[in-house]
Amino acid sequence: MARQQFLRRDEDDDARIDWGIIFSVLVLAVIGMISLYVALTHDMSTTSVTRTMITQAMWYVLGIGAVIFIMQFDAEQLWKIAPLAYGIGIFLLILVLFFYSRRMAYLNGAKSWFAIGSLSFQPSEVMKPAFILMMGRVISQHNSEYPEHTMRSDWLLLGKLFGWTIPVAVLLKLQNDFGTMLVFFAILGGMILVSGITWKIIAPVAGAVTVLGSLAIFLVVYDRTLLEKIGFQAYQFKRIDSWLDPSGSTSGSSYQLWQSMKAIGSGQLLGKGFNVSNVYVPVRQSDMIFSVIGENFGFIGCCLLIFIYLLLIFQMIQVTFDTKNEVYAYISTGVIMMILFHVFENIGMNIGLLPLTGIPLPFVSQGGSALIGNMIGIGFVMSMRYHNKSYMFSNGTDFR
Repeated sequence: MARQQFLRRDEDDDARIDWGIIFSVLVLAVIGMISLYVALTHDMSTTSVTRTMITQAMWYVLGIGAVIFIMQFDAEQLWKIAPLAYGIGIFLLILVLFFYSRRMAYLNGAKSWFAIGSLSFQPSEVMKPAFILMMGRVISQHNSEYPEHTMRSDWLLLGKLFGWTIPVAVLLKLQNDFGTMLVFFAILGGMILVSGITWKIIAPVAGAVTVLGSLAIFLVVYDRTLLEKIGFQAYQFKRIDSWLDPSGSTSGSSYQLWQSMKAIGSGQLLGKGFNVSNVYVPVRQSDMIFSVIGENFGFIGCCLLIFIYLLLIFQMIQVTFDTKNEVYAYISTGVIMMILFHVFENIGMNIGLLPLTGIPLPFVSQGGSALIGNMIGIGFVMSMRYHNKSYMFSNGTDFR
Protein backbone atom coordinates (compact mmCIF):
# COMPACT_ATOMS: atom_id res chain seq x y z
CA MET A 1 0.00 0.00 0.00
CA ALA A 2 2.77 2.44 0.95
CA ARG A 3 4.67 1.66 -2.25
CA GLN A 4 1.56 2.22 -4.37
CA GLN A 5 0.92 5.58 -2.71
CA PHE A 6 4.54 6.57 -3.24
CA LEU A 7 4.37 5.69 -6.93
CA ARG A 8 1.08 7.53 -7.18
CA ARG A 9 2.61 10.70 -5.76
CA ASP A 10 5.57 10.32 -8.12
CA GLU A 11 3.38 10.53 -11.21
CA ASP A 12 3.48 13.53 -13.46
CA ASP A 13 1.50 16.29 -11.70
CA ASP A 14 0.09 17.48 -15.02
CA ALA A 15 -1.95 14.29 -15.34
CA ARG A 16 -3.48 14.92 -11.90
CA ILE A 17 -4.52 18.51 -12.53
CA ASP A 18 -7.86 19.28 -14.17
CA TRP A 19 -6.79 21.85 -16.72
CA GLY A 20 -10.34 22.13 -18.05
CA ILE A 21 -11.58 23.59 -14.76
CA ILE A 22 -8.58 25.92 -14.62
CA PHE A 23 -9.31 27.11 -18.17
CA SER A 24 -12.97 27.85 -17.38
CA VAL A 25 -12.11 29.78 -14.22
CA LEU A 26 -9.41 31.80 -16.03
CA VAL A 27 -11.84 32.69 -18.83
CA LEU A 28 -14.34 33.90 -16.24
CA ALA A 29 -11.55 35.91 -14.56
CA VAL A 30 -10.67 37.58 -17.88
CA ILE A 31 -14.33 38.39 -18.50
CA GLY A 32 -14.49 39.78 -14.97
CA MET A 33 -11.47 42.05 -15.42
CA ILE A 34 -12.73 43.35 -18.78
CA SER A 35 -16.21 44.02 -17.39
CA LEU A 36 -14.80 45.61 -14.25
CA TYR A 37 -12.65 47.94 -16.32
CA VAL A 38 -15.68 49.04 -18.33
CA ALA A 39 -17.74 49.64 -15.19
CA LEU A 40 -15.00 51.56 -13.40
CA THR A 41 -13.99 53.82 -16.28
CA HIS A 42 -17.50 55.27 -16.37
CA ASP A 43 -17.78 55.77 -12.61
CA MET A 44 -14.28 56.61 -11.31
CA SER A 45 -11.22 58.70 -12.01
CA THR A 46 -8.28 57.17 -13.87
CA THR A 47 -6.25 56.87 -10.66
CA SER A 48 -9.08 55.09 -8.84
CA VAL A 49 -9.62 52.76 -11.80
CA THR A 50 -5.96 51.75 -11.83
CA ARG A 51 -5.88 51.19 -8.08
CA THR A 52 -9.06 49.11 -8.09
CA MET A 53 -7.94 47.00 -11.05
CA ILE A 54 -4.61 46.25 -9.36
CA THR A 55 -6.41 45.32 -6.13
CA GLN A 56 -8.74 42.96 -7.99
CA ALA A 57 -5.80 41.38 -9.83
CA MET A 58 -4.14 40.78 -6.46
CA TRP A 59 -7.29 39.03 -5.24
CA TYR A 60 -7.14 36.74 -8.28
CA VAL A 61 -3.50 35.93 -7.51
CA LEU A 62 -4.40 35.17 -3.88
CA GLY A 63 -7.29 33.03 -5.13
CA ILE A 64 -4.96 31.01 -7.35
CA GLY A 65 -2.67 30.56 -4.36
CA ALA A 66 -5.65 29.34 -2.33
CA VAL A 67 -6.48 26.75 -5.01
CA ILE A 68 -2.90 25.46 -5.10
CA PHE A 69 -2.78 25.28 -1.31
CA ILE A 70 -6.16 23.61 -0.81
CA MET A 71 -5.63 20.97 -3.50
CA GLN A 72 -2.69 19.58 -1.51
CA PHE A 73 -5.19 18.30 1.10
CA ASP A 74 -6.65 14.87 0.45
CA ALA A 75 -10.10 13.69 1.58
CA GLU A 76 -8.87 12.43 4.94
CA GLN A 77 -7.16 15.73 5.75
CA LEU A 78 -10.20 17.75 4.66
CA TRP A 79 -12.41 15.50 6.80
CA LYS A 80 -10.19 16.11 9.84
CA ILE A 81 -9.96 19.91 9.51
CA ALA A 82 -13.71 20.37 8.90
CA PRO A 83 -14.65 21.05 12.58
CA LEU A 84 -11.77 23.53 12.94
CA ALA A 85 -12.74 25.36 9.74
CA TYR A 86 -16.39 25.46 10.81
CA GLY A 87 -15.45 26.71 14.29
CA ILE A 88 -13.25 29.50 12.91
CA GLY A 89 -16.05 30.49 10.55
CA ILE A 90 -18.59 30.68 13.38
CA PHE A 91 -16.13 32.72 15.46
CA LEU A 92 -15.70 35.24 12.61
CA LEU A 93 -19.47 35.47 12.09
CA ILE A 94 -19.85 36.33 15.78
CA LEU A 95 -16.90 38.73 15.77
CA VAL A 96 -18.22 40.74 12.83
CA LEU A 97 -21.40 41.53 14.80
CA PHE A 98 -19.26 43.61 17.17
CA PHE A 99 -16.62 44.98 14.80
CA TYR A 100 -18.53 45.44 11.56
CA SER A 101 -17.85 48.27 9.12
CA ARG A 102 -20.29 51.11 9.78
CA ARG A 103 -19.81 52.43 6.26
CA MET A 104 -20.63 49.08 4.64
CA ALA A 105 -23.61 48.61 6.97
CA TYR A 106 -24.92 52.02 5.89
CA LEU A 107 -24.46 51.22 2.20
CA ASN A 108 -25.78 47.64 2.23
CA GLY A 109 -27.98 47.41 5.31
CA ALA A 110 -26.03 44.40 6.62
CA LYS A 111 -23.45 44.08 9.41
CA SER A 112 -21.42 41.59 7.41
CA TRP A 113 -18.07 43.23 6.70
CA PHE A 114 -14.84 43.88 8.51
CA ALA A 115 -12.95 46.93 7.23
CA ILE A 116 -9.22 47.60 7.33
CA GLY A 117 -8.54 50.92 5.67
CA SER A 118 -10.02 50.84 2.18
CA LEU A 119 -10.21 47.02 2.15
CA SER A 120 -13.28 45.14 3.37
CA PHE A 121 -13.72 41.45 4.15
CA GLN A 122 -16.95 39.45 4.45
CA PRO A 123 -16.42 36.39 6.70
CA SER A 124 -19.62 34.69 5.54
CA GLU A 125 -18.00 34.15 2.13
CA VAL A 126 -15.18 32.01 3.52
CA MET A 127 -17.68 30.36 5.87
CA LYS A 128 -19.34 28.81 2.81
CA PRO A 129 -16.51 26.36 1.99
CA ALA A 130 -16.06 25.66 5.72
CA PHE A 131 -19.78 24.86 5.94
CA ILE A 132 -19.49 22.56 2.92
CA LEU A 133 -16.63 20.68 4.59
CA MET A 134 -18.61 20.25 7.79
CA MET A 135 -21.72 19.04 5.99
CA GLY A 136 -19.64 16.53 4.03
CA ARG A 137 -18.12 15.23 7.25
CA VAL A 138 -21.50 14.96 9.00
CA ILE A 139 -23.06 13.03 6.10
CA SER A 140 -20.14 10.64 5.62
CA GLN A 141 -19.80 9.95 9.34
CA HIS A 142 -23.53 9.35 9.74
CA ASN A 143 -23.65 6.98 6.75
CA SER A 144 -20.72 5.05 8.21
CA GLU A 145 -22.57 4.67 11.51
CA TYR A 146 -25.87 3.78 9.80
CA PRO A 147 -24.99 1.80 6.63
CA GLU A 148 -28.61 0.64 6.36
CA HIS A 149 -30.93 3.59 5.73
CA THR A 150 -34.18 3.64 7.68
CA MET A 151 -36.74 6.38 8.25
CA ARG A 152 -35.34 6.86 11.73
CA SER A 153 -31.71 7.15 10.57
CA ASP A 154 -32.68 9.50 7.74
CA TRP A 155 -34.63 11.80 10.05
CA LEU A 156 -31.65 11.74 12.41
CA LEU A 157 -29.28 12.76 9.59
CA LEU A 158 -31.65 15.54 8.53
CA GLY A 159 -31.72 16.77 12.12
CA LYS A 160 -27.92 16.75 12.28
CA LEU A 161 -27.62 18.75 9.07
CA PHE A 162 -30.11 21.37 10.21
CA GLY A 163 -28.44 21.40 13.62
CA TRP A 164 -25.16 22.51 12.05
CA THR A 165 -26.96 24.96 9.73
CA ILE A 166 -29.09 26.80 12.30
CA PRO A 167 -26.17 28.58 14.06
CA VAL A 168 -25.00 29.94 10.70
CA ALA A 169 -28.52 31.04 9.75
CA VAL A 170 -29.08 32.76 13.11
CA LEU A 171 -25.81 34.69 12.86
CA LEU A 172 -26.59 35.76 9.29
CA LYS A 173 -30.04 36.87 10.44
CA LEU A 174 -28.39 39.01 13.12
CA GLN A 175 -26.22 40.51 10.38
CA ASN A 176 -29.32 41.26 8.26
CA ASP A 177 -27.75 39.25 5.42
CA PHE A 178 -30.70 37.32 4.05
CA GLY A 179 -29.16 36.86 0.60
CA THR A 180 -26.13 34.99 1.93
CA MET A 181 -28.42 32.91 4.15
CA LEU A 182 -30.19 31.71 1.00
CA VAL A 183 -26.86 30.48 -0.39
CA PHE A 184 -26.27 28.34 2.70
CA PHE A 185 -29.73 26.81 2.43
CA ALA A 186 -29.13 26.11 -1.27
CA ILE A 187 -25.89 24.31 -0.35
CA LEU A 188 -27.74 22.39 2.36
CA GLY A 189 -30.49 21.41 -0.08
CA GLY A 190 -28.05 20.08 -2.65
CA MET A 191 -26.13 18.04 -0.10
CA ILE A 192 -29.35 16.59 1.33
CA LEU A 193 -30.23 15.33 -2.16
CA VAL A 194 -27.03 13.27 -2.39
CA SER A 195 -26.90 12.24 1.27
CA GLY A 196 -29.03 9.15 0.79
CA ILE A 197 -32.05 10.50 2.67
CA THR A 198 -35.21 8.95 1.26
CA TRP A 199 -37.54 10.99 -0.93
CA LYS A 200 -40.33 10.07 1.47
CA ILE A 201 -38.73 12.66 3.76
CA ILE A 202 -37.28 15.07 1.18
CA ALA A 203 -40.52 15.55 -0.76
CA PRO A 204 -42.73 16.71 2.15
CA VAL A 205 -39.92 18.88 3.58
CA ALA A 206 -39.42 20.53 0.17
CA GLY A 207 -43.17 21.00 -0.11
CA ALA A 208 -43.32 22.67 3.29
CA VAL A 209 -40.48 25.03 2.33
CA THR A 210 -42.28 25.93 -0.91
CA VAL A 211 -45.50 26.67 0.97
CA LEU A 212 -43.68 28.85 3.51
CA GLY A 213 -41.90 30.74 0.73
CA SER A 214 -45.17 31.36 -1.10
CA LEU A 215 -46.80 32.48 2.15
CA ALA A 216 -43.93 34.91 2.79
CA ILE A 217 -44.38 36.50 -0.65
CA PHE A 218 -48.14 36.71 -0.06
CA LEU A 219 -47.57 38.47 3.27
CA VAL A 220 -45.09 40.90 1.68
CA VAL A 221 -47.74 41.94 -0.82
CA TYR A 222 -50.82 41.99 1.41
CA ASP A 223 -49.89 42.14 5.10
CA ARG A 224 -46.34 42.67 6.37
CA THR A 225 -47.16 42.85 10.06
CA LEU A 226 -46.16 39.27 10.86
CA LEU A 227 -42.92 39.51 8.86
CA GLU A 228 -42.01 42.74 10.64
CA LYS A 229 -42.55 41.05 14.00
CA ILE A 230 -40.15 38.21 13.14
CA GLY A 231 -37.43 40.62 12.09
CA PHE A 232 -37.72 41.50 8.40
CA GLN A 233 -36.24 44.92 7.64
CA ALA A 234 -37.61 47.79 5.57
CA TYR A 235 -34.83 47.51 2.97
CA GLN A 236 -35.78 43.84 2.40
CA PHE A 237 -39.38 44.83 1.71
CA LYS A 238 -38.13 47.50 -0.70
CA ARG A 239 -36.20 44.87 -2.65
CA ILE A 240 -39.35 42.76 -3.01
CA ASP A 241 -41.32 45.86 -4.06
CA SER A 242 -38.71 46.75 -6.68
CA TRP A 243 -38.82 43.19 -8.00
CA LEU A 244 -42.63 43.25 -8.31
CA ASP A 245 -42.64 46.74 -9.86
CA PRO A 246 -39.14 47.81 -11.00
CA SER A 247 -40.47 50.90 -12.79
CA GLY A 248 -42.47 52.07 -9.80
CA SER A 249 -39.74 54.22 -8.23
CA THR A 250 -36.80 56.34 -9.37
CA SER A 251 -34.66 55.68 -6.30
CA GLY A 252 -33.11 52.86 -4.32
CA SER A 253 -33.29 49.24 -5.41
CA SER A 254 -36.15 49.92 -7.87
CA TYR A 255 -33.94 52.35 -9.75
CA GLN A 256 -31.01 49.92 -9.67
CA LEU A 257 -33.06 47.04 -11.07
CA TRP A 258 -34.79 49.20 -13.68
CA GLN A 259 -31.46 50.60 -14.90
CA SER A 260 -29.97 47.11 -15.06
CA MET A 261 -32.84 45.88 -17.20
CA LYS A 262 -32.52 48.94 -19.46
CA ALA A 263 -28.78 48.41 -19.86
CA ILE A 264 -29.13 44.73 -20.74
CA GLY A 265 -32.00 45.41 -23.13
CA SER A 266 -30.12 48.22 -24.86
CA GLY A 267 -27.30 45.81 -25.72
CA GLN A 268 -29.66 43.86 -28.00
CA LEU A 269 -28.05 40.98 -29.91
CA LEU A 270 -24.40 41.98 -30.29
CA GLY A 271 -24.02 44.77 -27.74
CA LYS A 272 -22.96 48.38 -28.11
CA GLY A 273 -19.27 47.51 -28.23
CA PHE A 274 -16.41 47.48 -25.77
CA ASN A 275 -16.49 50.25 -23.16
CA VAL A 276 -19.72 51.78 -24.43
CA SER A 277 -22.00 52.12 -21.40
CA ASN A 278 -24.62 54.84 -21.75
CA VAL A 279 -26.97 53.53 -19.05
CA TYR A 280 -25.87 54.18 -15.48
CA VAL A 281 -26.40 51.23 -13.13
CA PRO A 282 -25.54 51.64 -9.42
CA VAL A 283 -22.97 49.13 -8.10
CA ARG A 284 -22.44 47.74 -11.59
CA GLN A 285 -18.85 46.78 -10.77
CA SER A 286 -20.00 44.10 -8.32
CA ASP A 287 -23.57 42.84 -7.89
CA MET A 288 -24.78 44.27 -11.21
CA ILE A 289 -21.77 43.32 -13.36
CA PHE A 290 -24.02 41.22 -15.62
CA SER A 291 -25.68 44.45 -16.82
CA VAL A 292 -22.28 45.66 -18.06
CA ILE A 293 -21.78 42.44 -20.02
CA GLY A 294 -25.28 42.66 -21.48
CA GLU A 295 -24.92 46.30 -22.53
CA ASN A 296 -21.44 46.00 -24.03
CA PHE A 297 -21.56 42.51 -25.53
CA GLY A 298 -25.28 41.91 -25.97
CA PHE A 299 -27.28 38.71 -25.92
CA ILE A 300 -24.42 36.80 -27.55
CA GLY A 301 -21.98 37.89 -24.85
CA CYS A 302 -24.43 36.92 -22.10
CA CYS A 303 -24.97 33.50 -23.67
CA LEU A 304 -21.20 32.99 -23.90
CA LEU A 305 -20.82 33.80 -20.21
CA ILE A 306 -23.62 31.39 -19.26
CA PHE A 307 -22.04 28.71 -21.48
CA ILE A 308 -18.71 29.07 -19.62
CA TYR A 309 -20.53 28.64 -16.31
CA LEU A 310 -22.37 25.57 -17.58
CA LEU A 311 -19.07 24.17 -18.86
CA LEU A 312 -17.48 24.70 -15.44
CA ILE A 313 -20.40 23.01 -13.69
CA PHE A 314 -20.27 20.09 -16.15
CA GLN A 315 -16.53 19.70 -15.56
CA MET A 316 -17.03 19.63 -11.79
CA ILE A 317 -19.84 17.07 -12.13
CA GLN A 318 -17.52 14.89 -14.23
CA VAL A 319 -14.83 15.00 -11.55
CA THR A 320 -17.46 14.15 -8.93
CA PHE A 321 -18.58 11.05 -10.84
CA ASP A 322 -14.96 9.96 -11.29
CA THR A 323 -14.04 10.18 -7.61
CA LYS A 324 -13.50 7.03 -5.59
CA ASN A 325 -14.32 8.69 -2.28
CA GLU A 326 -17.77 9.66 -0.99
CA VAL A 327 -16.45 12.54 1.15
CA TYR A 328 -15.21 14.22 -2.02
CA ALA A 329 -18.57 13.60 -3.69
CA TYR A 330 -20.44 15.37 -0.89
CA ILE A 331 -17.99 18.28 -0.81
CA SER A 332 -18.09 18.68 -4.59
CA THR A 333 -21.89 18.71 -4.55
CA GLY A 334 -21.80 21.55 -2.04
CA VAL A 335 -19.37 23.54 -4.19
CA ILE A 336 -21.47 22.98 -7.31
CA MET A 337 -24.62 24.14 -5.51
CA MET A 338 -22.81 27.21 -4.14
CA ILE A 339 -21.60 28.35 -7.56
CA LEU A 340 -24.81 27.36 -9.37
CA PHE A 341 -27.02 29.28 -6.93
CA HIS A 342 -24.78 32.35 -7.15
CA VAL A 343 -25.01 32.35 -10.95
CA PHE A 344 -28.75 31.68 -11.01
CA GLU A 345 -29.57 34.35 -8.42
CA ASN A 346 -27.22 37.04 -9.73
CA ILE A 347 -28.27 36.78 -13.36
CA GLY A 348 -31.91 36.39 -12.31
CA MET A 349 -31.87 39.57 -10.24
CA ASN A 350 -30.08 41.53 -13.01
CA ILE A 351 -32.82 40.75 -15.52
CA GLY A 352 -35.71 41.12 -13.07
CA LEU A 353 -36.65 37.45 -12.66
CA LEU A 354 -35.60 37.40 -8.99
CA PRO A 355 -35.42 40.01 -6.20
CA LEU A 356 -32.18 41.88 -5.53
CA THR A 357 -30.14 40.08 -2.88
CA GLY A 358 -26.60 41.43 -3.16
CA ILE A 359 -25.18 38.09 -4.29
CA PRO A 360 -22.10 38.52 -6.56
CA LEU A 361 -21.43 36.75 -9.86
CA PRO A 362 -18.75 34.07 -9.22
CA PHE A 363 -15.23 34.89 -10.48
CA VAL A 364 -16.56 37.96 -12.33
CA SER A 365 -17.88 40.53 -9.82
CA GLN A 366 -15.48 42.88 -8.06
CA GLY A 367 -14.54 41.86 -4.53
CA GLY A 368 -12.08 39.66 -2.71
CA SER A 369 -14.11 37.78 -0.09
CA ALA A 370 -16.47 36.06 -2.53
CA LEU A 371 -13.64 35.34 -4.95
CA ILE A 372 -11.49 33.69 -2.28
CA GLY A 373 -14.47 31.66 -1.03
CA ASN A 374 -15.21 30.42 -4.56
CA MET A 375 -11.54 29.70 -5.22
CA ILE A 376 -11.35 27.60 -2.06
CA GLY A 377 -14.32 25.65 -3.41
CA ILE A 378 -12.49 25.14 -6.70
CA GLY A 379 -9.51 23.95 -4.65
CA PHE A 380 -11.72 21.26 -3.08
CA VAL A 381 -12.75 20.01 -6.52
CA MET A 382 -9.18 20.15 -7.85
CA SER A 383 -8.11 18.09 -4.84
CA MET A 384 -10.51 15.36 -5.96
CA ARG A 385 -8.65 14.89 -9.22
CA TYR A 386 -5.24 15.40 -7.63
CA HIS A 387 -5.84 12.72 -4.98
CA ASN A 388 -8.17 10.43 -6.92
CA LYS A 389 -7.32 7.15 -5.21
CA SER A 390 -9.05 4.45 -3.24
CA TYR A 391 -9.13 4.47 0.55
CA MET A 392 -9.64 1.64 2.98
CA PHE A 393 -13.11 3.01 3.73
CA SER A 394 -13.99 4.27 0.22
CA ASN A 395 -17.49 2.84 0.65
CA GLY A 396 -18.69 4.50 3.83
CA THR A 397 -15.65 6.63 4.61
CA ASP A 398 -14.63 6.88 8.24
CA PHE A 399 -11.37 8.69 9.00
CA ARG A 400 -11.71 8.58 12.75
